[in-house]
Amino acid sequence: MAVDQEKVKMHVRGLLEAIGEDPDREGLVETPDRVARMCEEIFAGTQYGNDEIAEKLNKTFSCPEDGSDMVIVRDIDTFSFCEHHLMLMYDMKITVAYIPKDRVIGLSKIARAAEMVCRRLQLQERIGSDLAYIIQKISGSEDVAVIIRAHHGCMAARGIKKVNSETVTTTTRGRFRTEPQLLDRVRAGY
Repeated sequence: MAVDQEKVKMHVRGLLEAIGEDPDREGLVETPDRVARMCEEIFAGTQYGNDEIAEKLNKTFSCPEDGSDMVIVRDIDTFSFCEHHLMLMYDMKITVAYIPKDRVIGLSKIARAAEMVCRRLQLQERIGSDLAYIIQKISGSEDVAVIIRAHHGCMAARGIKKVNSETVTTTTRGRFRTEPQLLDRVRAGY
């Protein structure tokens, strides 16, 4: 579903009024419109389910080996927004690893999948789960790991106010779950 820009504008104006601001003052007059355009960009992933993302990015190539090698894409820089407080998850780095089964995924497709999954209101844990599902579906491999490191605005700017805290989540499927040494290789970067 596309972002309803008119509703966003109306609600942003109402929010500005609710916090005691004058939405007609010089610095805020265009804020509802800017926020509506921003929402269309940063929440573009809401238009696609995980199966649609997998179908859209399904570009694979024959695997040159016997399928025992591992593919690791490290440090995919991205961000998302926490669904609990609508606050930014930032300095996010995603690592995706999988063991190919007959086919390998175009590397840019892995980064694109991460971007699309993150362009929704999310939980960090769900980002890992969604991305693992998509990689499994495209690659045909059950053996997938996703490690995410991120800072959360809801931890830094409100409540506990711990600006240096980092959240790390690890999602494992297949052999990454049953053979811990494989996950150790991903964490080590080789």
